Amino acid sequence: MRFPAPTRRQPRESIVPMINVVFLLLIFFLMTAQIAPPDPFDLTLPQSAAQDEPVGNAVLYVAADGTPALNGQTGDAAWAALAALAPDTALTLRADRALPGADLARLMQRLAGLGLRDVELAVQP
Repeated sequence: MRFPAPTRRQPRESIVPMINVVFLLLIFFLMTAQIAPPDPFDLTLPQSAAQDEPVGNAVLYVAADGTPALNGQTGDAAWAALAALAPDTALTLRADRALPGADLARLMQRLAGLGLRDVELAVQP
């Protein structure tokens, strides 16, 4: 009795090289991504026709009610952190659009009193 020749199966392709490529891509994107912490307040920036990005070394956030935040600290702790900055530090001010102009003027006077002279207001184009 003659048995038919067994059919040869194709060997399965290994999935390991694809997994290696996926992990390499994942590591690449994690290493090159710039992950920024979220803003401490929900801000709506004032609008302007300016296209230049502010280049301050420190970023001061000011909510609509006048609450400041700097480096994760809010209120009086933020003012203490501002007082610790060097006078030549470039500061970017991200103030809410609803902040009254008089409060912004008092804020600028207080920053000048701390010796901070280079202050840029961040706006939304």
